[in-house]
Amino acid sequence: MYRIHRTLRSLSWAALSVSLVGAASAEEEAAPGLEDVVPGAPTFREVLSLADVGQVAIAPDGSRVAYTVRSTEWDENRYDTEIWMVSRAPDGSWSAPFQLTRTPSGSSTSPDFSPDGRWLAFLAARKNGGPSAKTQVHRIALAGGEARAVTSWKEGVGAFRWSPDSTRIAFTAAQERSEEHEARVEAYGRFRVEDEDLRPLHLFIQDLEPGQSTDPATSAADEEPRRLTSGDLHVTGFEFAPDGESIAISHWPSPQIDMFPRGDISLVDLASGELRGLVSQPGGDGLGVWSPDGRALFFQSPMGGDDYYGNTQTARVEIETGTVRSLTSTFDEDTFAVAAHEGVGILFTANERTRRSLFRLDPETEAVQRLDLQGTVVGSVALSRDGSTLAWTAYGGEQLSEVYVAGMESLSEVVKVTDMTVQTEGWPLGTRELVTWTSRDGAEIEGVLSLPDGHERSQAAPLLVVIHGGPTGTSRPDLVGGYVYPMEQWLARGALILQPNYRGSAGYGGAFRALNVRNLGVGDAWDVESGVEALIERGLVDPDRVGAMGWSQGGYISAFLATNSTKFRAISNGAGISNWMTYYVNTDIHGFTRAYLEATPWDDPEIYAKTSPMTNITQAATPTLIQHGENDARVPVPNAFELYQGLQDQGVPTRLILYEDFGHGIVRPKERLAAVWHNWQWFEKWIWGRDVELPVEVEAEDSGKDANDSQGASN
Repeated sequence: MYRIHRTLRSLSWAALSVSLVGAASAEEEAAPGLEDVVPGAPTFREVLSLADVGQVAIAPDGSRVAYTVRSTEWDENRYDTEIWMVSRAPDGSWSAPFQLTRTPSGSSTSPDFSPDGRWLAFLAARKNGGPSAKTQVHRIALAGGEARAVTSWKEGVGAFRWSPDSTRIAFTAAQERSEEHEARVEAYGRFRVEDEDLRPLHLFIQDLEPGQSTDPATSAADEEPRRLTSGDLHVTGFEFAPDGESIAISHWPSPQIDMFPRGDISLVDLASGELRGLVSQPGGDGLGVWSPDGRALFFQSPMGGDDYYGNTQTARVEIETGTVRSLTSTFDEDTFAVAAHEGVGILFTANERTRRSLFRLDPETEAVQRLDLQGTVVGSVALSRDGSTLAWTAYGGEQLSEVYVAGMESLSEVVKVTDMTVQTEGWPLGTRELVTWTSRDGAEIEGVLSLPDGHERSQAAPLLVVIHGGPTGTSRPDLVGGYVYPMEQWLARGALILQPNYRGSAGYGGAFRALNVRNLGVGDAWDVESGVEALIERGLVDPDRVGAMGWSQGGYISAFLATNSTKFRAISNGAGISNWMTYYVNTDIHGFTRAYLEATPWDDPEIYAKTSPMTNITQAATPTLIQHGENDARVPVPNAFELYQGLQDQGVPTRLILYEDFGHGIVRPKERLAAVWHNWQWFEKWIWGRDVELPVEVEAEDSGKDANDSQGASN
């Protein structure tokens, strides 16, 4: 809804053998047949079981690449993230990937090679036999041995960084509960005072064993870490200076999410513990990367623009003088610095319409060059410490996200070291194309149109409109996607899918992102409706079978359409705002509303009414499904109840489904599967006229087969 910047089974290297080229099998037993809602198409569980690569890390000399793979554990109802690795042979070839970690009932994340190239550190939680059940920093020697915890902080570790000499690790962790707090709980039980009782993240430094022994019996976890920050300051990012004598930190005044526009940057001197302010200007300043010589820091900042929809620029601050200069003021999109090297310059990522690319920036001339990489949507990026090798993840076209490696000098000899896309082999996934249309006020809008395999363009088909969140998100021509919306099955069903990048979307420049300021919902609805109209005029869409849906900001736009449009036969609203007044007083990020509506409800009740779906609830006529996490702090659940009751009072078919124990997103596979089924049921009923029962497999008492082996549909 806004933009803001476990147990580990230790494995010896001798036991690590080549496994799969892509990832561990995505729960082969996960598709029991009764979910084959469209013959020949993947089941819902198969789509939700797709393994996906995430963060990438590279050894200092470029000889190894580690990356994370997320898979689905249906029995435990969780997503599991583990670390995989590939190595470069003397002849320059790369090994097949092998799985480095296996973490029962937990995950291993955030791989990072030590600067001396001897260790790989990562985050994991030990639940058996370890010093704590909380997430701790672990490391494994690349020469051999087992992974060992190097921290044992009671509250668990949030993030970590290696010191340049590999002898220390800095980490963030929550402030421990005070004795006074524990005494209060003992006397009065548990209660919380809003905006108080906050627990900021502080910075600590952990000394490792002298000499960096590779003996698996040794551990640094018994060493007491040294605390570097205190008070109400909340550390959000940190990076060691190249000389290792200080650490740059980004910080907020408190952990409240609403505080990010007040983010500043300071330096912590490791010898004295002195904290010195470095960047303190209007807007949220966030940490980027150090210059190789340590004389400057490159950071992210709106540079006086709006924190929510203005361009985030890459700026430079001189360490000695504090002089600040923007380096990307003429680049009309958000930029995020990811690496810097003397022979390379600054590398940053940025959106380009539906692409996300990697750019090279000369910090002296401010010249920008887009690098020609494999994949149209670049994700995680890592540059080797010697500047010789680049590793990255990317997806696009007919590819899922894959890991790529190339020499930095030419970027011509690219090696794709994974094959995640093989998971979709044989799936009928249709085709994707970019379409543009003119909105009601003349704004040009782009969207992604997905068509079934073999679609005859002369035939008018049902249309499902899937609206992204944000509002500064972006819909892209993904091979597989949908979150809780069964897009692959709808395509196989013969429907078209439109994903509009409505005004406010990222990738189209700062002015475009500002088009829905004081026009939220209203202008967004223009963009969606005009896209539907354009496809109807082209003869592609049956106007009597059009549905719309979305989550978060997409849910808000869907709710606005439910009460302000007659173009849709059915709507699904996921975690959407129904009344800006209700939202403003309940959310954990009040500044979002003030930024986009430029007022509080007390100052300008008219703009709150104009942009609220509930204002025109008496005009609502479209059957509407409402999905919401019961503990959502970002878009609190009163928004769901308000819309639900309003639709009931108007006699509009509606259904409210609350997902228990969830916040703003559905983050466990079984509940996500349920949400997919709920959307399938809703649109089957109102677009295709079919009643669908939620399939539940029940063991028969007397027979050896399932009592319900149907496909979950009845005509």
